[in-house]
Amino acid sequence: MRARLSILPLRLENVEFNVGARRIIRGITTSIEAGPRTIILGPNGAGKSVLLRLCHGLLAPTAGTVEWNSAEVPGEPRRQAMVFQRPVMLRRSALENVTYALRHAHIPRARREGLARDALAAVGLDALAKHPARVLSGGEQQRLALARVWALRPEVLFLDEPTANLDPSATQEIERIIGELNAAGTKIVLVTHNLGQARRLGDEVIFLHEGRLAERLPADQFLKHPASPEAVSFLKGELPW
Repeated sequence: MRARLSILPLRLENVEFNVGARRIIRGITTSIEAGPRTIILGPNGAGKSVLLRLCHGLLAPTAGTVEWNSAEVPGEPRRQAMVFQRPVMLRRSALENVTYALRHAHIPRARREGLARDALAAVGLDALAKHPARVLSGGEQQRLALARVWALRPEVLFLDEPTANLDPSATQEIERIIGELNAAGTKIVLVTHNLGQARRLGDEVIFLHEGRLAERLPADQFLKHPASPEAVSFLKGELPW
């Protein structure tokens, strides 16, 4: 059987996004490559979450293009996924939340429960498989969202502030799961306001300022020796987070 082409790189060419007269993303040209974990940083209002949604396809650019290397095939599991700051939980058990995702990915019925239980075990929720998803804690719900991803093993995972408002223990567990997904071959693209998290999880940083791509550097270099005055101000805490 012929191997499928990777959907990466994802290419953005002169991408703009407006809401009414307000321009949120301003002429961004870049690409998201396979391999390094990409962290998107920037002050409040820089356009980080909007850029992530443009990449994932939840928003269409006002101008410019967002194009994957190869198109996804209708009827096959999606090869990219997104986890939000507040994940949507179905009014079902934790196990059924995962099997539902597998059903919509056209995974055969006979395989769904086994894959779902393996995914719940991987994120430490196997003991809560029968619990209603909506009564789980915030950290447990975020792990359940990652279990849905784990079961499908997408090529690319976009994450928007996945540990916002979580305590340090829950944050550590989420970061462990993200690291294991990456080690298994999933490309990570993560928006965060947490510089410690950027250090722990990032290989490269895309820094946005006022909707523009101000710079893109290896994570260590950005955090120690940023190139733009806006990034210097951001790292000093002089720009709003």
